[in-house]
Amino acid sequence: MPTSVRDFADSTVDPPVRGFLHTPETSNGAALVLTHGAGGNAQAPLLRALVEAFTAAGFTVLRCNLPYRQARSFGPPGPSDAARDRAGLKNAIACMKKILRAPTQNGDAPLLADFARDGKTKEDMGAPSLSRSLRQGGDVDSASPANGWGKVYLGGHSYGGRQSSMLCAELSAASDPAERDLVSGLLLLSYPLHPPRHPEQQRTQHLPDLRTPTLFVHGTRDPFGSIPELERAIKMIPAPTKLLAVEGAGHDLGFKGKGTNAALPAQILAEFAAFFGLSSDSGLSSALGLSS
Repeated sequence: MPTSVRDFADSTVDPPVRGFLHTPETSNGAALVLTHGAGGNAQAPLLRALVEAFTAAGFTVLRCNLPYRQARSFGPPGPSDAARDRAGLKNAIACMKKILRAPTQNGDAPLLADFARDGKTKEDMGAPSLSRSLRQGGDVDSASPANGWGKVYLGGHSYGGRQSSMLCAELSAASDPAERDLVSGLLLLSYPLHPPRHPEQQRTQHLPDLRTPTLFVHGTRDPFGSIPELERAIKMIPAPTKLLAVEGAGHDLGFKGKGTNAALPAQILAEFAAFFGLSSDSGLSSALGLSS
């Protein structure tokens, strides 16, 4: 399935949202916000490979740089960056929600700058509505939330995944139901359970508050946490979870330098679709290339 990629920037919010917007030729109505680890950026080979797999399946994907990386082109985040990074992720999710609500005539999701005017969407300004656009394709019912339309998933590698999970834990305590349901699911790649060689420094304090369904993808040789350690930590989460263990992979999941684990993106996509119930959804199974 052909896709397009464009630079994306929304400086009307603070922190601003910057990265790369990938739009499929035919959208399945769902989106993924994907971000990087502490030492990387949105150009990380793992993220780029995952984006290819997800957009080929019809997902609109925002591959974004966290606010700390927007401010500094290299170096890790500091302790004072974390809260702002989570705020940036929340803004990115809001951007994707708006994009999914305003498809263009040909089904492509427009850049936010194309339709954001004083908080109004293109539909607010008289553009063809979502339902009318879908009627052209003959399937209005497929736009219902139950069929995946409008759902935004959040994913990240290492530090990006940790901040994503912390944001979702914070949202679970919100008084507004819309805030609690902002993220439909999490994809955590190489969750940094503890610093290498320091298993006593567990990063699990927020896990009992995490109520967002979560798919973990973790290498069996990851120094930031072993599979048994991660399995114990996952039991703290009061939400559906699944762990995909990648045999022989380290923290980079096989994407280091010029090295790639070519089969992994498709495997992650298949596990993601099955875990979040997309493979059995009549509106999405065709786009995902999976049987219902």
